[in-house]
Amino acid sequence: MLVLEHLPHYGRLIRFERPIGTYLLLWPTLWALWMAADGFPGWKLLLVFTLGTFIMRSAGCAVNDVLDRKVDGYVARTRNRPLPAGDISVQEALGVLLVLLLLAVLLVLQLNARTVLLSLGALVLTLTYPLMKRLHQLPQVYLGMAFSWGIPMAFTAVTGEWPPLMAWLLLLTNVIWTTGYDTMYAICDREDDLKIGVKSTAILFGDHDRLMVALTQVLTLLLLGWIGMLDGMGFWYWLGLAAASGFFVYQHYLIRDRDRWLSLKAFLNNSWVGMMVFLGIALDKL
Repeated sequence: MLVLEHLPHYGRLIRFERPIGTYLLLWPTLWALWMAADGFPGWKLLLVFTLGTFIMRSAGCAVNDVLDRKVDGYVARTRNRPLPAGDISVQEALGVLLVLLLLAVLLVLQLNARTVLLSLGALVLTLTYPLMKRLHQLPQVYLGMAFSWGIPMAFTAVTGEWPPLMAWLLLLTNVIWTTGYDTMYAICDREDDLKIGVKSTAILFGDHDRLMVALTQVLTLLLLGWIGMLDGMGFWYWLGLAAASGFFVYQHYLIRDRDRWLSLKAFLNNSWVGMMVFLGIALDKL
């Protein structure tokens, strides 16, 4: 049962005050919408997908905190979350999750049947992602899948057809980008994760973590370049990629010493990367 007085704690549960996750989920979805529509996709689709990204990211945070409630208290970055801090109960967190999923259903029902069917994949990825860090060393790759599923959905919502090859190529690109930036995020928690037995690419890569991040970023740019050529993109798109490249270089400066909080800052900087790519697509499609 939800308690009105606990509304601020529910906001912290879904990271309302930290919208970076919503931004990183939204930018690739907007890439896909603009590419599928060859320009502005219309206000309805823009509103549905924008609200949908916020709701599904919020749901993912709620699921994550319920499953991690017994270990979050041992991690410096997460010990003050509402569940480990005792500010709300598990039942309340599940109640918030249920409300979010109901809202997501109402939103997706505004789209065509094929997009509704594809949305089941988003649901499965959202609910199962928090388990991955206990099962294998590549939870960042799985997060990339969860953060990319809006791409084929966007293409199908615009065209009414099953996603074309371009959509899956864009999905692959975003999975690789996500793996890179979430590895920087995982560097923040590496010491704590080793103590509690949580797995991550930051642990898997070890001393090669910065090299692997660089490789994911180079591959991301190469794939975005290929996509740009396939779609016949022009000057503004390539300018956007150049700006994104500059932010990637800045991120490597930040993580040069693997400082916990500078690595977090590098992770946060990726919202600018997503924005630059989107601006390049949007301006080119004008």
